[in-house]
Amino acid sequence: MALQSIIDRRLAGKNKSIGNRERFLRRYKEQIREAVRRAIDGRGIRDMERGEDVHIPRRDIGEPVFGHGPGGVRETVHPGNREYVQGDRIERPKGGAGGGAGRGQASDSGEGEDDFVFGLSKEEFMQVFFEDLALPHLVRTQLAEVPEWTYRRAGFSNDGTPTNLHVVRSLRGAIGRRIAIGALSRRELRELEDELAALRATPVPAEPMAARERSARIDELEERIAALRSRLERIPYLDPLDLRYRNRVRVPVPTSKAVMFCLMDVSGSMDEQRKDLAKRFFILLYLFLTRHYERIELVFIRHHTQAAEVDEEGFFHARETGGTVVSSALVLMEEIIRARYSPSEWNIYGAQASDGDNWHHDSGRCRELLAGKLLPLCRYYAYVQVAEEEQNLWEEYAQLVGVYPHFAMRKAVEASQIYPVFRDLFKKDGAEAAA
Repeated sequence: MALQSIIDRRLAGKNKSIGNRERFLRRYKEQIREAVRRAIDGRGIRDMERGEDVHIPRRDIGEPVFGHGPGGVRETVHPGNREYVQGDRIERPKGGAGGGAGRGQASDSGEGEDDFVFGLSKEEFMQVFFEDLALPHLVRTQLAEVPEWTYRRAGFSNDGTPTNLHVVRSLRGAIGRRIAIGALSRRELRELEDELAALRATPVPAEPMAARERSARIDELEERIAALRSRLERIPYLDPLDLRYRNRVRVPVPTSKAVMFCLMDVSGSMDEQRKDLAKRFFILLYLFLTRHYERIELVFIRHHTQAAEVDEEGFFHARETGGTVVSSALVLMEEIIRARYSPSEWNIYGAQASDGDNWHHDSGRCRELLAGKLLPLCRYYAYVQVAEEEQNLWEEYAQLVGVYPHFAMRKAVEASQIYPVFRDLFKKDGAEAAA
């Protein structure tokens, strides 16, 4: 049976060991998860993709050690001993194994040790965040990876592969080189040819001396003309210096701009736990969009009986509550789109989170607003209900699922249930890419 060797060729950072680091992450997984959870609560949606410092109490990183307890028979003289020799009897310490009762004066010197601080990288932070959401490994990799790149033409280069050879550019350079190198020789050749033609056109002198000089001059001109023609013929037609190759540089995939609308119910029935689920839902969609668009704007709309556009801090942490009229948020979203985000210039995404509780006369209007006004403008619209009970809003929205393929709705009563909302989104994206 042949033995196979697995070589880990991943690049490790300076003074870091990948194996030790992974073992450390597995050993203190609970502390790291708790640190990531606290970081999510304190961060904004735009600040998710960065690392985090994890503080681990000193008592949690203690290593098991073997020590000698009191008692027993030992015949050992430790190095550095100056008081005893082998065979001396040493009095047993009084007051326990520590040799004292632990009482005394406070000291003005000495050192202590703080909690151990471990820095999570951006990739490690995102992996822990995705584990909490129970994303499959493939989708987790797609969200955590860097944006896709492509190669674009960037002029010409003197070296490259034969497949990238630009024939026209190479021949143009060869012609220019031959013209530049042979310019002086051709000029001299024309002058000598003109002189030779003029000399041959003159009659032969009657004097023998003049005739011999004329004949010698003609022979000299013919030799120089032959030498110049030979020099011009030796100029290479195509030299390796003339070759030009298409040059390509690695650039990010060109993307257009997108806007993500976050709509959330802040009525009295939406407690902090449900708001936290909604925040994770918005974070996941935002991370997905950052992998496809270079410029993304966020619009936060919170509503109870009335809707208002707020900043992120007010969206998640404001104390104002009231009844529930969901249509007010949908109307405001359409007004903002018409005023600031033209569908011809922006890719519009909508994300709505609610516990499903709504004024019963308003749910039908919400369905009409989505079908008639918002869904024709949006690339994708996702609704997540952070409560298990199905109410009239869920029943109205369910009528849109089969009609509009870019509309998805799911329930999520815990963090691990958020991903199914995005499963359809990833399938749709894959189908578009294949088409």
